[in-house]
Parts: sequence; C-alpha cells; structure tokens
Amino acid sequence: MFSRMVRNGSLRLVCWVVMLSLTPAVAWAQNHPKDTEWPSYAADTAGTRYRPLDQINASNFSDLEIAWRIKTDNFGDRPEYKLEGTPLMVNGVLYATAGSRRAVIALDPESGELLWIHGEHEGKRGGAAPRQLSGRGLAYWSDGVDERILYVTPGFRLICLDAKTGQRVPSFGENGVVDLKRHDDQEIFPDLETGEIGMQSAPVVAKDTVMVGAAFREGMTPKSMRNNKGYVRGFDVRTGRRLWIFHTIPRKGEFGYDTWLNGSAEYTGNTGVWTQISVDEQLGLVYLPVESPTSDFYGGHRHGDNLFGETLVCVDLKTGERKWHFQLVHHALWDMDISSAPILADITVDKKPVKAVAQPTKQGFLYVFDRVTGKPIWPMPEKPVEVGTVPGEWYSHTQPIPSKPPAYNRNGVSIDDLIDFTPALRERAKEIASKYHLGPVYTPPTVSKLEGPLGTLTMGTASGGTNWPGGSYDPETHVVYVYACNSCIEPIGLVPAPKDISDLNYIAGVAGRDVQIMRGPGENAGADSPKPPKKRPASQYVRLDVDGLPLVKPPYGTISAINLDKGEIVWQIPHGETPDVVRNAELLKGMNIPRTGQETYNVGTLVTKTLVIAGEAQVTTTADHPRGAMLRAYDKATGKEVGAVYMPAPESGSPMTYMIHGKQYIVVAVSGGPYSGEYIAYTLPSAGE
Repeated sequence: MFSRMVRNGSLRLVCWVVMLSLTPAVAWAQNHPKDTEWPSYAADTAGTRYRPLDQINASNFSDLEIAWRIKTDNFGDRPEYKLEGTPLMVNGVLYATAGSRRAVIALDPESGELLWIHGEHEGKRGGAAPRQLSGRGLAYWSDGVDERILYVTPGFRLICLDAKTGQRVPSFGENGVVDLKRHDDQEIFPDLETGEIGMQSAPVVAKDTVMVGAAFREGMTPKSMRNNKGYVRGFDVRTGRRLWIFHTIPRKGEFGYDTWLNGSAEYTGNTGVWTQISVDEQLGLVYLPVESPTSDFYGGHRHGDNLFGETLVCVDLKTGERKWHFQLVHHALWDMDISSAPILADITVDKKPVKAVAQPTKQGFLYVFDRVTGKPIWPMPEKPVEVGTVPGEWYSHTQPIPSKPPAYNRNGVSIDDLIDFTPALRERAKEIASKYHLGPVYTPPTVSKLEGPLGTLTMGTASGGTNWPGGSYDPETHVVYVYACNSCIEPIGLVPAPKDISDLNYIAGVAGRDVQIMRGPGENAGADSPKPPKKRPASQYVRLDVDGLPLVKPPYGTISAINLDKGEIVWQIPHGETPDVVRNAELLKGMNIPRTGQETYNVGTLVTKTLVIAGEAQVTTTADHPRGAMLRAYDKATGKEVGAVYMPAPESGSPMTYMIHGKQYIVVAVSGGPYSGEYIAYTLPSAGE
C-alpha cells in the first residue's frame, strides 16, 4: 500500500495513523447532493446521470476548450488502454480511479493538479484478478464531519480512505480493508489468492451502508459449470462490519431454491451484480440488477427458471431482505446480463404519481416497475418463444415482453435487418445469413453444424443494446436518454466439448469465429485451463460482413429519448459519425449515405438542463480532424445536434459535469486503440480570451 500527498510541487509521505473523529453528526443527504457536485458514480444513488447546469449550452458547446488533462499511465505499472472511470466531485475535490493497479487520485477540479494518490500493490492476487485495471469508479460518504472514499481493488478488497489525505481509515475493517473474499457464505476456490471473483464497478453508499456486488472472468467460457456465486453484501460504512448478504442463487430453504432443478443451485455460480446498484434512501430500498448464471449460452446443467439470474431484485437497505423481484429472462441462454444501473424516477402515469424504477437492457427493452411494489407500470405478458433442440438443454416456453415502451434497439435478426445500400449487397448478405438460424428476441442457440446452421444469428444479446454505461434521466421532463448498439451482431453456436476440458457438457461460442469451450454435467473435470478445440479450416469460416461493410443496415448505434409518463419513444437519432469503412467504401462511391451512428457497447450519456451529451466510441477521419473522436451535444427536447468538440481518442468512460467557483466543467475518460487512458476536462473560455 502507498499513499502520497502532493502540494506546491513537493512530494511527501503522509502519516496514516491519524484520523478524524467518528462522532456521529447530522447525516449527509446522499440522495440530495448539491446541483453543482457529482458525489456518486451516476451523479446520485438514483442512477440519473443528471445535473441541472446550463452554463454550457447549445449556443457555446462547440467553444469548449480543454481546462486540464491527466494521463493515467504513471498510476500503475503499464499504460492502460481501457480507462472506463467516471470521477466524483465533492467539496471542491475531484476523485477518480486511474491506472493499471486501480489507484485512487484526488485532483483540483479547476486545474487538474494532483492532490494525493493512494494505491495497493496486490502482487499475485492482483495479477490473478478476473477484473483488472482502473475499474469504473468509487464512492464517497460523509456524516458532515468525516469524509471517506471507498473503492474495490482488482484483488477484491474494499478499501476505505480518508478523503482529505488518501490514507486508509484504521477503524474500518482491518486497518482500512475488508477482504471481500472472506465472510461471503461460500468457499472461494481455489484459494484467496487466485479465486475467480472480483469487481470493476463502483461500490454504492446510502445512509451508513456501503454495498458491493461481484464479477467474474469476462468472456463466454467458464472453466466449469461450478463457480463462485455472486452474492451482494452491505457493510457498515464506519466499521466495515458486514450488515447483510443477499444470496443471488438461493440456498436450500430460501425462496427461489426450487427454480434450480436437480440441486443445481448447489454448484452453479456467477449470477452476480457486476454493474451499478441503485438506492432509494427515503424508501430504504436497494435495486440489484443481477447477471446470468454459469454459463452464458448453455444451461443444460441448471434446469429451471434459475432465480435470481437476470432478475431485478429489490431488497431492504438495512437488512438485505428481499422485498420484490421480477425475472426479466427465464433460464438465461443469451448473456443478457442486466448490465446497467436501474434508474429511479418519480413519474406521472394516467394522471397519478408513481415512484418508478426503469431498467435499460441489452435486449433494448426498458422495463418499468412501481419501485415500491414491483408491479409493472404497463403489462408485461408472458409470450411464447421458440424452444430449442440442443440435447440436454432446458427451455422456458415463455418470456415476459413489455407492452410499453417499445424496444429501442434491434433484438433479433431478420432478412429486413440486413445491409440494403444496394440490391446486390442485400443478396450477398442474405447468402451469408442463410448459413445461420434467424429469429426474433429469445431465439435460442443451436448446435453448430458445418452443413448449417452454424449457429443462431442474434442482436441484442452479449454486446447489444445498452451495456454497463446505462442511461440518463431528466427528473424535470420525465424522459430517459439511453444509448444502444443497434448492430452488435452475435452468432451463437454450440458444439460438443472435448472431454478433457472441464465438467460442462456443451460448448457455447461464437459460431464462425474461434469456437469457445463449455461442457455440462456428468463428465470428469479436466485441466485447470480450457484448451481450444482444433480450429476449422479458414474456408469453413463465414465472415459476418460484406466486403468489410457491416452485415446489417444502419443505424449502427442510437440514442433514444423515452417518455416515462407515456411509455413512448420521443425521438431516436444515430449517434456518432459514419465509420470510415462505410464512408470510404468503393462499393458505395457516389452514394449519399446519411449518418449511420457507430457500433459499440460502451457509450454513456450525460443530461444537463438543456443538453444530452455523449462521446463517440470509434475514431473517424474528417477534414478538420484526421483521426480522433467527437464529444457531441444534442438538444434534449428534439435530438438535434447542437455542438461538438474534438477528443484525441474515443469515449471509454461515461461523462460527468460539475460547477465550481461559477464555472461549469465536463470531464470524460478517453482511451482505446493506440491511445492510453486520459481524463480530459472541458470548460468555456474565460472572459476576454
């Protein structure tokens, strides 16, 4: 562990044994922060990503200049090309995670001057972590006297720091640390150093409780059908004592255990909350967006609906007791993890006030519930869906489909979705698609066969729709703004697994690419690490593009404005410049191609008094800026673009805003490709410049 304070160009070590009084004071209202600050990852615990600031507006957005910038390369042992953080700004200090070891830095929000840095050197434990690098953020807490910063290290330890000095708070846990691999109601295997469990998202603090979920190895290939379980815990923010735990896979005797047939709840893992948690402090309710169980595309070893997989769960803030739940997807087979923070919104439906919670999803449905009772605001009938034929698999014959709002992105694949710039391109796309099984949302994976189908062609699954950045909400107009990938196509196929891999029975992978391994019950465990099967000859692979052009037609990425009072899409626009591969294609030369938007899964939106702000996630080539990306602003009432400023690399962390000493700033993390991580702060030119 190291912690340093930097002042006036000098560097000095700070003694960490001195701490402020923990005498209780008037509780700081986490849910009602100052409009000029950004004290929680999503601005507030309601997940709104909203601030009613308007110094930066349509008339001047394009005039923004860089106020300060800070590269994160030197806050770890190597450059980071995946900086996904969103900073906080509270009481005149900006806090962020940074660098390959996930250091915490405190900056002057006007100049970017480094005030202090704290980091943990976790050795092999950090090196074996399933979720590494800088993560997505941290949490702030104050009782009016003390100020604390909390974050989760790559090695899955909850650290509590004095916000003024960056030193660990000795009275929290063991010298400022709670080991999250302990006291988790399960056996972490194989040991504390290499056990496959971690967290990249920010903890959430509400009143005096800090809540932490769990995440696992990214990708579609668990080593085994047996894995750690992603339980959610609440800790006392003063002492680090565990207050409660919610079992996202029920234990024997608990509600939902019987939805895991043949005892599969005993060994199945994952089902964590790897994204952001939202909280209504006034109601004392916590909203948990739960991911898929092990494994993503094959569930033959876990028959049943599998609560609380892909379920929005409401629990009591003080006790963790379940209040209500709604399973969005029964028996998950598509990696449709609930991937972003629930949005808490006070709306008016049929002239009646409603305390609602709105959940964006990968499948492009915005699920809206009464957040007190869990009752859907509009009907969500169980509708019949296709039942697959994979040997040993179990299928739900129905899935809940929201009647309102309509889906805001594509969540299935049909011939009509294929590229149609010219008739010839459409015909070639149809030929490619003919080798796959097509269908609407919840079309199941198929066994992959060389003679066809190679698999199921899907959209709105693993990387589609809305991913971890989530949406934004304007409490004045009751409108949700959400980015979605409208063209993230995933071919999903299953093939029998080699018997020396693991204890999973069938392979789930991306058909037509390098096949990835999974198997099911009844087979002996194999090697510690999966071995890929022999690759098919190159001639047996199918490219999911047409001469480099996307297989599906635009728009490739969109931002939608959704009115929660009415359950209607107000406007929808392509977000991002048309990719170079389309604009410069010889096949399209001379054609007038409207802006297509860009394909990605990690664009976050920011809402202010008048604007919706979001950055591009791909580099583009224009006359003014040969390589780079743009931070764009839209009129939030109409969706019309009203300004843009240049970024040296794509947006990779969701933007935030604050005002200090009468001046508004916007900060965004950029990284990707050859460009390593950097936080950039934009503001308007000073008078007279």
